Amino acid sequence: MENAPPPAEELRLIDRELAQLDARRALLLTRRGWLLQTMRPVAAAPADPARTARPVAETSPPSAQNVLLTLGGILLAVAAIAFTLVSWGHLGIGGRALVLGAVTVTALATPALLLRRGLVSTAESVAALGLLLTVLDAYALHRVAFPGTHPGTYAAVASGVLAALWAGYGPALGTLRLPVPAAVVAAQFPLPLWALATGSSLWVTAWATLATAALDVAIALATKRPDVRVLAILGAVTTGGWSLLTGGWLSVSAHGPSLAVEPALLLLAAAGLALCAARRAPASAVATAAVAGLASVAGVGGVLRAALPGEWAVPAYLLCAIVLLAAVRTRAPHGVRTGLAYASGAVHAASAIWAAPAVILTLLRPAAVLEDVWSGVPAQDAALWGTVAAPVVAATVAVVLRAAPRLLPALDLPRTTADCAALALAWSAAVAVPTALSLSYAPTLVLQLLTATAALALAVRPPRTAEATGAAEDAGAPAAPGTPETPPGAFAGIALACGLASATSAAVLGLATRPATFAVLGVLVAVNVAAALLGRGLPRAVVACGAVVGTAGLVAAAAAAAGLPAHQVALALLAVPAAAALLGARLGRHPVALPVEATAAVAGLLAIVLAVPHPPTLALVLALAGVIAAGTSVRAERRPVAGYLAAVLFVAATWVRLAASGVEWPEAYTLPVTVPALAVGALRRRRDPQASSWSAYGPGLTATLVPSLFAAWGDTHWLRPLLLGAAALAVTLAGARLRLQAPLVLGGLTLALDTLHELAPYVVQVVDALPRWLPPALAGLLLLAVGATYEQRLRDARRLRDGLGRMR
Repeated sequence: MENAPPPAEELRLIDRELAQLDARRALLLTRRGWLLQTMRPVAAAPADPARTARPVAETSPPSAQNVLLTLGGILLAVAAIAFTLVSWGHLGIGGRALVLGAVTVTALATPALLLRRGLVSTAESVAALGLLLTVLDAYALHRVAFPGTHPGTYAAVASGVLAALWAGYGPALGTLRLPVPAAVVAAQFPLPLWALATGSSLWVTAWATLATAALDVAIALATKRPDVRVLAILGAVTTGGWSLLTGGWLSVSAHGPSLAVEPALLLLAAAGLALCAARRAPASAVATAAVAGLASVAGVGGVLRAALPGEWAVPAYLLCAIVLLAAVRTRAPHGVRTGLAYASGAVHAASAIWAAPAVILTLLRPAAVLEDVWSGVPAQDAALWGTVAAPVVAATVAVVLRAAPRLLPALDLPRTTADCAALALAWSAAVAVPTALSLSYAPTLVLQLLTATAALALAVRPPRTAEATGAAEDAGAPAAPGTPETPPGAFAGIALACGLASATSAAVLGLATRPATFAVLGVLVAVNVAAALLGRGLPRAVVACGAVVGTAGLVAAAAAAAGLPAHQVALALLAVPAAAALLGARLGRHPVALPVEATAAVAGLLAIVLAVPHPPTLALVLALAGVIAAGTSVRAERRPVAGYLAAVLFVAATWVRLAASGVEWPEAYTLPVTVPALAVGALRRRRDPQASSWSAYGPGLTATLVPSLFAAWGDTHWLRPLLLGAAALAVTLAGARLRLQAPLVLGGLTLALDTLHELAPYVVQVVDALPRWLPPALAGLLLLAVGATYEQRLRDARRLRDGLGRMR
């Protein structure tokens, strides 16, 4: 028979064997690596470092050359400028012409010789110096030969001449790259400088910059050099953008149709130029065509705006954007059509945003009624500027969005997105009508109710099934391409949000008079109930909750109309959660049941809040709410929540009732509850040993220990704390003996708090008698001790947690 070693000895043997295995494994891995290195072929011996090594240059030759040439060109340019500005007056006319002409000709001719020798970088630097000298020549020529010429006119002519000379000089030498881009930059100035020099109007200056933009577009389309194309595009964007901004500002500020024609022509010319560029350059066709579309809408819409009243300006631009959509059906390139569609869409979006304030104003105006409920019909407000056209704009955009995916399939606009946006805008148009037409109270209220009803009906409408789609196709009405078989959830969500917004606004507006309140809430409850019965899915649950809210409002309004105070209105409100509990029992596990009961529970919470100022009524409200919760807990699916809620409500009702009655010995009322509760818990534990002690004994113990603890902390005598401490000690010992978590924790906490209350005065006296430095010192020593034995304390805490976790 073999005798097993003690556990400690066996653990030592296992650790020693593992260490030996690790050492052996490391030795084998080292040997394996040496063998692999030995089996590899011997690499060729490296060459002699002394022969192969070369000095490494700190900079590469091209970069060093470019730096030197750049520095040299800069120095020569500075010298030329200093000579022209400072030393020019010391020479006569002949000397000036001879020196400057000789230097310029030399600088321009030298690159040809350098290119023959292959010195391209040097030639570029000298050519740059020559171009700068031509600018100085022009300046010197103005000072000597044309001193009386207007500086702006001379600068315009000089920049044009220099641009032509540089454009010819670069191709003449062949490989020089700098002169042509410099010519493109110089070509941006002649026409704008000429317009400014002649004192022309802003309109003429805009035409001059537009002509410059046309020249830039032609250069960008004709050239094959990327650098020249980039500069030309930048020039076209700058000058063309200035022309568009000028034309737009002139169009907006025009006070009549005749004055708006000139900027319209400018904008249309810019639009034509952009369209030509878009057709010739497919890479940027979308952006360029979008600019063309916006320019054309701004031009034509500006003329219409000047001919119409001020508040109809946005509809005028919107009409032009709608006409622009017709271009999508042409045979233009795809990029052009896409850009024009984007331009029209941007105008539609801006128009919808412009109409939004009228909708928001209509929805928020009823909030003024909340200041004085049932005070009478509010005064009729006059229509604000722009509100008359707001519903027209919103409705027009809605129609376009609804029809665009069907009539213009080339737009590739998702039908679901378009339908959702169209629905929101149609609702906005309907909401803004009362403000736009300054309708009186009754028509406004009726229109808002109709809007809410229509939106909720769309939200809960039955889905279009595949069978219905096939029947429609068999009847000769084929579905449009891309039509989904069922309405998307987004559409129902938008309709639901719109309906709830209108319903809320109508309900608030109905608070102006008593009859209107009952009429509006009654209609809304009926509409929500009908929608809940006919609908399905999430909207059905939401409208069912809306019916509960409306019912609560009707109950509160009826109680207020009867002259009941707030705490009695709370009693009436409890009818809502009671009815919801009965309805939930009838619905069972229906998806609508839980949202309805949760909404009704909020009404119950409101009843509790209303009853707070009157404690006797609050106790009654809490007790009745506990009865409702207890009745709900009979259902198995609601028992885990409703059961605990009923217990809390009953306990709270008891405490409030005791506080309201001025009872100083709550044990006389709590013990009759605790004893049967503990007996019921014991019976439950006998039938179900796995039941938790918290559910079995927790409510009964809490019903007595917590009120008694509050009373003991406010009691100046010794009897109550002594009895409470003895009872808590007994409960704690019983919990420890029976290994029950709830009695142990509740009794221990009560005993600790009761003891702390009794010992607190003596502790305070002791602390006051000690030196001031001693409590911090003791606290520091305690922290040091805990830190030194932290691991042990942590293990103790874990053991305590595990011990409590093993209890029931």
